[in-house]
Amino acid sequence: MNTPDKDCFSPSGTLDLARARRVMDNLERRGMRQMLVADPMSIWYLTGYWNVPYERFYALYLARNEAGRLGATMFCNRLFPDATHVGARVVTFDDTEDPIPLVAEATNHDKPLGVDKVLAARWLLPMMEAGCASGYHLGSAAVDDARAIKDARELDLMRAASATNDRAMEWLVAQLHEGVTEHQIASGLLAEYRRLGAQDVSFTPIVSFGANAADPHHEPDGTVLHKGDLVLFDVGCKQDGYCSDMTRTFFFGAEPSAHERQVYETVRAANEAAEAIVAPGVTFAQIDRAARKVIEDAGWGPYFTHRLGHQIGLEDHEPGDVSSTHDEPVRPGMCFSIEPGIYLPGDTGVRIEDLVIVTEDGCEVMNSYPKQLTVVG
Repeated sequence: MNTPDKDCFSPSGTLDLARARRVMDNLERRGMRQMLVADPMSIWYLTGYWNVPYERFYALYLARNEAGRLGATMFCNRLFPDATHVGARVVTFDDTEDPIPLVAEATNHDKPLGVDKVLAARWLLPMMEAGCASGYHLGSAAVDDARAIKDARELDLMRAASATNDRAMEWLVAQLHEGVTEHQIASGLLAEYRRLGAQDVSFTPIVSFGANAADPHHEPDGTVLHKGDLVLFDVGCKQDGYCSDMTRTFFFGAEPSAHERQVYETVRAANEAAEAIVAPGVTFAQIDRAARKVIEDAGWGPYFTHRLGHQIGLEDHEPGDVSSTHDEPVRPGMCFSIEPGIYLPGDTGVRIEDLVIVTEDGCEVMNSYPKQLTVVG
């Protein structure tokens, strides 16, 4: 997990009751009324309190009683930042104390307990031995589903992060000249993001020259840029806690061949076909299919080797992918990527990626950087 910049995340905060209630509503639909959240990012989402626990126990316990009243308890090592103003009961302990009996005092032993995917087995197994609940179920989806629907402020922050990413793309293109290496460009991007107002990268930048673009997750290396190379940038920043992500592909110093042009225009058509059908009620699988069909009809189906996209927000990759196996309908407030690609090993690779917000009647594309085929340098 990337540690947020201290300017983005404050150690102090207050429990967001609306978000907590959404989580509990989601949990109840899964047959549970209590949950232990161990993911620091989800705890921040619910409370505004940021902490990196490292190896120490750290969790937020949420429960709803039979009368419907919500209760919250935070378990914090005394080394952690002060959590007394978080809006929950705070239970503290030190390095010599076992936190599991403290958890057992808070939970309802006669009811099932939801736990999230971050809770380590070294804490979960002792909780099971201590009889903290009648059963234990993966409850991450209750939080993930809440985080998937962004509120108005979150959407504004997502738009701002994407606008910064658009401006950073202009800087990336300006760095292209014969003899520059992938690594040289990638290593300078963080400083540019900070100059533009972001605090960090949201993932390790992908800078690919020539045939390296045929590797979807190529790591920048010492490859030197030459005239006639294709250039792929897949980059994102983290700004005020929220992530951006965008991919653009360019041709450097020479017009592309007919073959390269055809690959590029096919990917662009796939990107635009998928964006055109995004609307409430359309499923993630249908959106994936809209893009994939364009590429298959052009004869490159086997070379589109990944899902169409992923949800995004506080983290670059959040649960809920845009894939052929995800039949959930999209809902207003969801944010995800549309990033089709064609990857021809040893030859060329093209990917074009935007982020979209699902609106009441369609979608908003958050990226304004042009997608038409462009020769630079």
